[in-house]
Amino acid sequence: MNSRVRIEVPADSGFGPTHLPYGVFRPLGGEPRVGVRLGDSVVDLAVALDDPMFAQPSLNAFMTQGPQCWREVREHVTGFADAELPAAAVHSVSAVQLDLPVAIADYVDFYASIDHATALGRIYRPEGEPLLPNWRHLPVGYHGRSGTIVVSGTEITRPHGQIATDSGTPDFGPTRRLDIEAELGFVVGAGSAIGTPVAAADFDQHVFGVALVNDWSARDIQGWEAQPLGPFLGKSFATSLSAWVTPLDALAEARIPLPVQDPEPLPYLRDGTWGLDIQLGVEWNGQPVSSPPYDRMYWSPAQMLAHMTVNGASTRTGDLFASGTISGPERDQRGSFMELSWGGTEPFDLNGVKRTFLEDGDEVVITASAPAIGGGRLTLGEVRGRIA
Repeated sequence: MNSRVRIEVPADSGFGPTHLPYGVFRPLGGEPRVGVRLGDSVVDLAVALDDPMFAQPSLNAFMTQGPQCWREVREHVTGFADAELPAAAVHSVSAVQLDLPVAIADYVDFYASIDHATALGRIYRPEGEPLLPNWRHLPVGYHGRSGTIVVSGTEITRPHGQIATDSGTPDFGPTRRLDIEAELGFVVGAGSAIGTPVAAADFDQHVFGVALVNDWSARDIQGWEAQPLGPFLGKSFATSLSAWVTPLDALAEARIPLPVQDPEPLPYLRDGTWGLDIQLGVEWNGQPVSSPPYDRMYWSPAQMLAHMTVNGASTRTGDLFASGTISGPERDQRGSFMELSWGGTEPFDLNGVKRTFLEDGDEVVITASAPAIGGGRLTLGEVRGRIA
């Protein structure tokens, strides 16, 4: 007879029975599997639910089934905290390897924080208007590089590229202004056909869940190359994604109204005007340096998806779109070191040393929490990276 076990979940666990984020893990010597996290355990869904759909190296086969299937599976897994599960299905999180949870299709990065956009505008254009004329009319974004999205914990190699000099002729070499961008990512589960825009009100029919993102940025490379077409090599070298994807239904208590949008957006952007009460934290070499608040974001995730597809662009299972840097109005709420150091002109104290941008050996950890169903707070999976 197969042995069975019960998972003990502490009352204050950020990974409690109403959260249950999904990820991909490898047991010792085993193949990748889809699992759900409960407390300090990960449950192998292929074993626990006796379903080969979860014996896969990504969440894609599950996500492509659509929201009805997502809800049915969630109904099953929310009972895990009160059930005895097959022992073969339960693994300690500390004893498994966590892989990239999604086979990424396309990647889009937005610029949805008014505090971040205003701060960068003041840094780059101190004598002009901080926000460009289009910013309050549409969620500004750019297409990134899906092939360099890596799972949390992957070391980041310092990129090389062209860097502007006072002579007007660029140098080539390693970036000297390596930065982070603390962001929230949204994972598309059910795609849409080319030529068919996704309405903001239909967001929940397409987006499977959310995960923390660090969109690493080489500010000096970016500053030289970005005129006139925007980010390229200064962004495309690496983007880190959490190993855990929190399903949308787990964030039901986190939905809040958006801040007022002025002027009123065009009609296709008027639905889906909800935000998320998510509080981030940024640690640099073990020292907390920032607490970016997602609840101040100007553009909603539903508006981002609607704008991303309004021209008829299709979406696919595994598409990832991210919020852009999350920042607040105060210095200790800024989600990038570009802002924290005000373009490198205002170094701040890091473990007794004045710093501006990332050096080799530095490690950054981004965490977040949100209101949980039934009270307390759930913990989003961290995103961690060290500069090699």
